[in-house]
Amino acid sequence: MPCEMITLQLGQCGNQIGFEFWKKLCAEHGISPEGILEEYATEGTDRKDVFFYQADDEHYIPRAVLLDLEPRVIHTIMNSPYAKLYNPENIYLSKHGGGAGNNWASGYSQGERLQEEIFDIIDREADGSDSLEGFVLCHSIAGGTGSGMGSYILEKLTDRFPKKLIETYSVFPNQDEISDVVVQPYNSLLTLKRLTQSADCVVVLDNTALNRIATDRLHIQNPSFTQINTLVSTIMSVSTTTLRQAKLMILTLYPSYMNNDLIGLIAPLIPTPRLHFLMTGYTPLTTDQEAASVRKTTVLDVMRRLLQPKNMMVSTAHDRNAAHCYISILNIIQGEVDPTQVHKSLQRIRERKLAQFIPWGPASIQVALSRKSPYIQSAHRVSGLMLANHTNISSLFDRALQQYDKLRKREAFLEQFRKETVFKDNLEELDHSREVVQELVDEYQAATRPDYLSWGMDQVNHLCLATIQGVPSAADKTFSCSRTSLLKIQHCHFNPVPIHPPYLFTIGFNIYYPAAYTNVVTKVFPSDLQPEFMLASQFFHVSPSGIPKYSYSSHLTCSKECSFSINIH
Repeated sequence: MPCEMITLQLGQCGNQIGFEFWKKLCAEHGISPEGILEEYATEGTDRKDVFFYQADDEHYIPRAVLLDLEPRVIHTIMNSPYAKLYNPENIYLSKHGGGAGNNWASGYSQGERLQEEIFDIIDREADGSDSLEGFVLCHSIAGGTGSGMGSYILEKLTDRFPKKLIETYSVFPNQDEISDVVVQPYNSLLTLKRLTQSADCVVVLDNTALNRIATDRLHIQNPSFTQINTLVSTIMSVSTTTLRQAKLMILTLYPSYMNNDLIGLIAPLIPTPRLHFLMTGYTPLTTDQEAASVRKTTVLDVMRRLLQPKNMMVSTAHDRNAAHCYISILNIIQGEVDPTQVHKSLQRIRERKLAQFIPWGPASIQVALSRKSPYIQSAHRVSGLMLANHTNISSLFDRALQQYDKLRKREAFLEQFRKETVFKDNLEELDHSREVVQELVDEYQAATRPDYLSWGMDQVNHLCLATIQGVPSAADKTFSCSRTSLLKIQHCHFNPVPIHPPYLFTIGFNIYYPAAYTNVVTKVFPSDLQPEFMLASQFFHVSPSGIPKYSYSSHLTCSKECSFSINIH
């Protein structure tokens, strides 16, 4: 059964990139702008039900909710050839239509006031899904609606749907140019706090890099919003192609697993909960007709180019003295590809050390082979998208902190925020957001060092600690773990078996996240819910095919006295 995803489009930017995304999906699945399956399209070769559902008359409708506080963009969509594609009941426009004025606080406050009407739509759409896996949120972090109302909806989604995954496609502002939104640094930092604490996966779309690619690679002198959004829609469609395929082949040099659902996508890419910001790279760009005439695309050529900074959709600072590295990589290769070519390419990347990985875990690089849509002509035989978890993305957050500090030092433009309820009494929310983002930068920097697994343990990572005397009276001792900012934890339990030394101990814990680290695991046994697992040194993660609730069981033996801790990062 498909694991459905509901797409939430917020604000001008979110609705514009969402519109291009649905145009792309319709073309790939052979669906007309009216939602009718084209005569040339065939059933059963893809999974349309992940992002679409069928109405009573069997035409396809996106599982999408369109939200905005001002009408211009949504009116444009509803006057386009795709107007009949959407469910009109899933479109919400604020009655006063004044927007949020590029003010995070205004967008957040309006989201709070309008939450009942908005969540009536979201709840109805969720109830209509047979097997909902999660939500995809499209927005910008710089304006008012996408950042402010988007932040409020993110928080509420986490509270109302704690077992569902939340992935965002978040557009970061162009930091090379002077913005006409003077409070952009405040908006960005306040949104980054919510993306850190409430999202499971954030795909970063950096306007600085997107404009550079459009200018340098596509030779567009002054790229328009539509041209940039078309580039973004390509990233979104390829990154979701693994969810929309009936069959998927995964290749890797290292033992790991991936299912064609969102949790299967996230599990290998995000081994630690807070480091969930992904950068993307794509090659070759399909509109680059010059390259098509002189270049032969091969798997190795595509995979090598994906590792080049100029193909990355995030503009990060290049510091030769910094030890930045990859945490994990997933390449999605589209086209007619021989799996042996992939194995050879992976081997060559490893031999030539084209990618530097973290020193505290296994080098995680996976390749998903995906067929191209038969309904779209492509200029290239092979194309590829890289989803990468890289520590250098912290430089993007560091720049946001620097811009924030410049404004905050002068106490500039704060009167716009004090007008709203959330900042009426004080500005603590701004200060706390800065702390959260600074901690995120610090953790990414710590992830470049071999001692990362013990980083911050003195603060929050000793979640479960017990010293058990080796006597039968210690049997059935149970204790609970509190919820932390790093991990959504339900409970932990500890049960020693009262037998003669050496004593056998069973540690069990249920969490709502796909990856964990422990410092005492000697053996890992998958429970009934998790038939697949990987164990490498002290690192393991499980990729279940069920709901995102995980029951890990570990066994260890010790004699006389046993002291241990479970450290979950």
